[in-house]
Amino acid sequence: MIKKSDSLVFTILLFFLFFLSPGFGFQDTGQEKVELKLKLPKPMFVGTPRNIRSPNLERITGKSRPPFYVPKGTELLSLDKPVTSSDTEPVIGDLGFVTDGEKSGEEGYYVELGPSVQWVQIDLGRSCSLNAVLIWHYHSQARVYRDVIVQVSDDSDFITDVQTIYNNDHDNSAGLGIGKDKEYIETNEGRLIDPRGVNGRYIRLYSRGNTSNEMNHYVEVEVYGTLSK
Repeated sequence: MIKKSDSLVFTILLFFLFFLSPGFGFQDTGQEKVELKLKLPKPMFVGTPRNIRSPNLERITGKSRPPFYVPKGTELLSLDKPVTSSDTEPVIGDLGFVTDGEKSGEEGYYVELGPSVQWVQIDLGRSCSLNAVLIWHYHSQARVYRDVIVQVSDDSDFITDVQTIYNNDHDNSAGLGIGKDKEYIETNEGRLIDPRGVNGRYIRLYSRGNTSNEMNHYVEVEVYGTLSK
């Protein structure tokens, strides 16, 4: 025989399972979602890398990224937007490469910043609701970039109103706090980050060298979203 108290517990469990889980009840905003169509560069290496070791590396599956869905009306906001950096004199390339729409892994399509912790920052021009951020570091060779951190703010100096949407610095070596995200191997797919609709005008992206050398590289960053009301 089922006791009344057991029935009550079961009902509560069902409530949390169905109504508070993603896609149901209070978390369902009712916005129509569409697949984010991405134009990817051609892959520069084939096969699954086996020789990269990291204590925080995500599991390598060799599978392509599944479709990603965003609210209807989402658009590319970052194309040709101005870019600044902690390294005012890049070693190779130009900061404009970060938002010029060119994602190729070939030589001549990336900007190289100096060693240690460096960042690039994109000014969207006004505060926007962000639905996806894609990053392409140097991807013609299998490598892992260290301490990849992405932050959003309406403050160009990133002193106030700073929101971190990605952080794979597992030991706080960049000094911005310990992150829970995983390191990953660069591919032509880039790294897709879900900002979950956070608002901000400026996007700042950090890194601290990579498994091949101590330099920091950016091929392209795409920011998708809608203009905030």
